Amino acid sequence: MAEARRKRKRKQQSEYFFDYSLLFIVLFLLGFGLIMIYSASSYEAYDTHGDAAYYMKKQLIANIIGLVFMIVIANIPYTFWERFATLGYVVSMVLIFLVLTPLGISSHGARRWIGIPHTGFNLQPAEVAKLCMILFLASLVCKMGKSVRTMKGFIIMMAAPLPIAACVYLITDNLSSAIIIMGIAILMVFVASPDYKKFIIMGLSVIAAAALLVFLVVQMGDKIEGFRLARIQAWLNPESQAQDKGFQTLQALYAIGSGGIWGKGLGQSMQKLSFLPEAQNDMIFSIICEELGIFGAIAIILMFIMLLWRMMVIANNAPDLFGAMLVVGVMGHIAIQAILNIAVVTNSIPNTGISLPFISYGGSSALFLLSEIGLVLSVARRIQLKEL
Repeated sequence: MAEARRKRKRKQQSEYFFDYSLLFIVLFLLGFGLIMIYSASSYEAYDTHGDAAYYMKKQLIANIIGLVFMIVIANIPYTFWERFATLGYVVSMVLIFLVLTPLGISSHGARRWIGIPHTGFNLQPAEVAKLCMILFLASLVCKMGKSVRTMKGFIIMMAAPLPIAACVYLITDNLSSAIIIMGIAILMVFVASPDYKKFIIMGLSVIAAAALLVFLVVQMGDKIEGFRLARIQAWLNPESQAQDKGFQTLQALYAIGSGGIWGKGLGQSMQKLSFLPEAQNDMIFSIICEELGIFGAIAIILMFIMLLWRMMVIANNAPDLFGAMLVVGVMGHIAIQAILNIAVVTNSIPNTGISLPFISYGGSSALFLLSEIGLVLSVARRIQLKEL
């Protein structure tokens, strides 16, 4: 009898699942990110602000606030947020347009932030849009049901994120975030309606359009106009624009190449000494390669793979379709952003400003990524264990 009672008690205590592995990976990436932000930015921070830990301190505050959001969201049933899906879509659109008002803040030649009065913090509407788009598309898939597998459903699902993505690109001039929003939508639609033919045709069309664009840029040569086309030219031959569009790419490649297998050692980067622009932000992966070598770079990539794998496990065991689609959306967001960042740093694709999740400097990104992790943990907590 005593043994039976102990078994029942243990079963009651283990009734619901909590993914400690996912939590540990996120905390590790945040901690590692703070270390690398301090290492990458200390010289510039001291030179500009008189405090070597200036950027690290600001990121630490954003991480703490983000962790509070994550804990709160993780303890709220994820189904609670479904009722706010449409409202989130509208709010994200409004926030994007607020960039055009006096609240909008420009930095590095782009107007992408909203100043929050009396706080000293800035909000990037594109990060809000990514989270709201995940929530909206997950809700839309549930409402459409089996009709999402039809051509009409496919068109509706692909059209839903277009207004937000277009506004992010046209108003905030943020092409990378617009690509990520559309990428999240494509992945969620693919999971909800795995019709390979549609996606193969779509993929081949995108590749063909990109190849045509690159061909035209090559043919135009010195007659090229527009900084985005110039970036494609710099991507093809960064040495030809070593003092202009290709400068950042070349400095990042120098950092990666000089790191070797084991790296120069933590804090020993040379490129961060005002040679590499945005070392603590978009280009932080190159500093990781320089200081920790290929070994450190592969270790971080493996951490992201483990993070995505844990999310895949949660999505496969989610209690319902809405929960599964939420996790798929978050998984897509992190995967696409990490892949694009590493591809940009290694010059595998043209340079476009995009941060490395949980590691790069950026308060808005950290806050909303951790909020998304809170949603994933909320879904995980509702997975009922059937056996010990």
